[in-house]
Parts: sequence; C-alpha cells; structure tokens
Amino acid sequence: MSAEPFACYLVEKDEDGKIRGGVTHRPRAALPEGDVLIRVQWSSLNYKDALAATGHPGVAGKLPHVPGIDAAGTVVESSDPAFQPEQPVIVTGYDLGAGQWGGWAEYIRVPAEWVIPLPSGLTLETAMHYGTAGFTAAMSVQALEDHHIAANSGKVVVTGATGGVGSIAVMLLGKLGYHVVAVSGKEDKHEWLKTLGAAEVVGRDEVLDASSRPLLSTRWAGAVDCVGGDILTSLLRATQLRGCVTACGLVAGAELNMTVFPFILRGVTLTGIDSGWYPRELRLKLWERLGGEWRLDELADVTSTIPLSNANSAVQRILKGEIAGRTLVEIGQP
Repeated sequence: MSAEPFACYLVEKDEDGKIRGGVTHRPRAALPEGDVLIRVQWSSLNYKDALAATGHPGVAGKLPHVPGIDAAGTVVESSDPAFQPEQPVIVTGYDLGAGQWGGWAEYIRVPAEWVIPLPSGLTLETAMHYGTAGFTAAMSVQALEDHHIAANSGKVVVTGATGGVGSIAVMLLGKLGYHVVAVSGKEDKHEWLKTLGAAEVVGRDEVLDASSRPLLSTRWAGAVDCVGGDILTSLLRATQLRGCVTACGLVAGAELNMTVFPFILRGVTLTGIDSGWYPRELRLKLWERLGGEWRLDELADVTSTIPLSNANSAVQRILKGEIAGRTLVEIGQP
C-alpha cells in the first residue's frame, strides 16, 4: 500500500485539551482494518456528522476521529471477490463516521458487508443526494407501506420537514400521491415545502398538544417523525385506527410521556427507524427503489455542495438549524 498521505477532516484534542477539527493529512496506514479500500469522491453533511465534528462523545467516542456517515467512490483494492478495482460503490450507515473513521476523507477502508454496488439509475453524486438522510426517509415510507398506509388512507404528517430526512420524506410521499402535511417552525420555508410536495404546511403549535389526555381526535393515517419528544406523543395520540408512526429523531426530546392507549385501543404502530444496521438484503432492495421507481431527480434542486475545506462553517450552520435540504461534501475527483 502506498504511504502517500491522504486528506481528511480530523477531529482531535489540541495541546490545551480543546477539541478541534480541520482538514489535514494522514498516511493510509492510519485507516482501520477492513476488506475494501475505497477512494471517496462524495460525502454529505448530516446532523450526526456535525456532532462528530465537534467531538460529541455519543458519536465520536474515540479521538482522533474522521466524521462522515456517507461515502461514495470507487474501489481501490478488495480482499472480497464481490468488489473489483474501479467499481463504483456507496457506503451509508453501519459504524461509518461514528465508531469508525468516516467519509470526510479521500480514502476509507471498511468491511465488505458495508459496501453497496452503485444502484442502477444513480451516479456517485446523485446517490449522495440521498445519503443516510434519504435512505432513512425511504425506510420510513417503506414502513408506512408495510403497514398498509396507502395514498388514499388519509393525511400523512412529516415533522422536521426542512431537514435532510424530512424534506426527502415530503418529496417521496408527494411523488407517491400521499396527502402530505409538513410541519416546520420556519415560516419562511412554508412555501418551499409546498414546492417539494406538501399539500399543507403547518407550524409545530398546530400539531403539539400539551394536554394530559391519553387520546386525541384522530387526524393522521400515518406520520414520519424526525424530532421525537412531545411532538411524537402528540402524533401517536392523534393517529387513526391501525395507523403507523415512524420515529427516527430526538432533537425535541428522547422521552415518551404517554399511555399505551393509542396502541391497545386504536392499534397504532410505532416503528423505529434505524438506518445504521438495516439488513443488507433489504438495504440493497431499497437502494434499487431509490434508483428506480422512487428516484427523485428534482432532489438536485434542494441540494447544495461544499468542498471539504468549508466543513467547519457548514457544521456550525447545521447545528444552529440554518440548513434546509441536503448538503453534499465534495471530497475528490475521479
């Protein structure tokens, strides 16, 4: 293996014990063990990446660390015959960018099980338009379908709708013909959400119910919740018979203060969405859907691109809630 150093965004403690992150160079020998070495061309910016970039111990448990839960590039070498040099591949989820150095680097080395051949219908760049955020949104929509929530079942609400997961969920559900109610506290983004596919856009106060009533009047056939906390309990209490609510976020809180009544009196299903360890066979099928019948060509219109050198400013913006849609991180060229 070449000893030539590669560029990466490294998070580490300085001499004063302060956590700092920035672009630097490391030898390839510093990469973790794995079956497949990949030259990365594209990654993306997610809230989890921002936490890792600021040294959050719940994400970057060990320093030094390289963030980036998404990566798209070409195989350099592989000990697994399933992957050949120059083959385009993507990696999302698993422990990438969390327990293991991630995609904000010119090279990653990962287990073969983590690697997905580039789905037909997508390029390396457009695959990262989705990334983990889009894949999480797709998992949520798949869960609604699996629980028989169809386009004619009633209104489906999406919380945190301007974020990466939420905005793609709005687009995908709208494409599939659902009546989408997008929830956002950003009034200046309401019209934007309608252009994505929302039939209605409401503020948080129109969804949140702070009462102690165990059940509310039914409003939703299903929901894609990206925020958690009291918003999630309000959705569950207002979901109709045999409805389904998916949960993938906790920015509004990790506690569920509610009774079991929605589950045992209305048959409501609460489905947790964990894109990190989604089974490989299902992962392959869902990526094929994203490259085929569920492909969102207009996703490029709500995606911005930054070079890796601009990661610091983008990290601060996403932590402040100032980013809507998706942000790609350009790592290198083929």
